[in-house]
Amino acid sequence: MKELSVTICRALYFQSCDSLGEVPLFHEDENAFREKKSNIKHPLACFFHLFFRTSAILIYLFCEFLSRSFIANMVTIILLLSCDFWTVKNVTGRLLVGLRWWNQVDEDGHSHWMFESRSGTSKNVVSNSDSRIFWIGLIVCPLFWAFFVFSSLFSFNIKWLAVVIMGVVLQWANLYGYVRCKVGGATKLKNMATNYFGLKLFKKVVDQPEGP
Repeated sequence: MKELSVTICRALYFQSCDSLGEVPLFHEDENAFREKKSNIKHPLACFFHLFFRTSAILIYLFCEFLSRSFIANMVTIILLLSCDFWTVKNVTGRLLVGLRWWNQVDEDGHSHWMFESRSGTSKNVVSNSDSRIFWIGLIVCPLFWAFFVFSSLFSFNIKWLAVVIMGVVLQWANLYGYVRCKVGGATKLKNMATNYFGLKLFKKVVDQPEGP
């Protein structure tokens, strides 16, 4: 009886997510997970997804050993951050996870932010390895730039403050855009979190041993 209750609850949860045209963010169906390919389908895209952002971080950390020219180091980091922003926004997100976002101006001159995700019924199944590389690089690297902002402030290293702020803005913009693509907006993120923790609470209750 308990197993049947858990199965029904999970089926309703996944059905509610699928009806919104999105893949669950917090929990995935095990059968769909097994069906995804585990090999890297786009090695070149994976390489450049990590190359520009990690290179910018490494040059910032070891710039004193690479060049004594502040201008040369600053320009190199800004170029790498710009290349990373364009590559992640326009290429790697579409290839590795089937997501994309952009800004569109209508006829009245109003700006609209557009967020799209590949349909769950798409024939081109996203590789688990590609997806894992994409999200790890997308989430971890902005944390470094946020740390660099605080370290520059506390160490009074003001000359680097503009560079690290640019790193935060560009990389967190991509992170925000792709999270919006994944969950379909703040309201859906809240609903998915509520459903997920509700499912966990329900499983905990039905798994409790019955009294004598």
